[in-house]
Amino acid sequence: MENKILKQTISPRFADTDALGHINNTVLPVWFEDARTPLFKIFTPDLDPAKWQLIIAKIEVDFISELFYTENVEIHTYLEKIGNSSMVIIHEAWQTGRLCAKGNAIMVHYDHQQKCSKPLTAEHKSQLQIYLSVTEPSGSSVISNY
Repeated sequence: MENKILKQTISPRFADTDALGHINNTVLPVWFEDARTPLFKIFTPDLDPAKWQLIIAKIEVDFISELFYTENVEIHTYLEKIGNSSMVIIHEAWQTGRLCAKGNAIMVHYDHQQKCSKPLTAEHKSQLQIYLSVTEPSGSSVISNY
């Protein structure tokens, strides 16, 4: 099984900028959340909120370099770890060949009626496995130091 990175191209909106002309720091978590949609579909294929099975336990974003309105941004998403009931998702924001931001999100498989985490199924783990700890085609690791 070949591991892969989820990639999504974002065209920044003018509304995403701040007074300095950079992409505002509040925008990255929104872009990262949107990039997780294919992972959400593993748990809730129709994305129906009434059937939602995940919660976010933690997010972090490291701002490495400025992002600008005038160029597309490519979001890379992959998994660093798959646990018993949770996963660590890594995101990277690339613009004009530069890594500009990286972050992680811990998502927990959750039973909303019982108000507790629940184990990932073997099927979930199998589907998530293809996104685990990948290496870029160039051979350079894209796994961050989290």
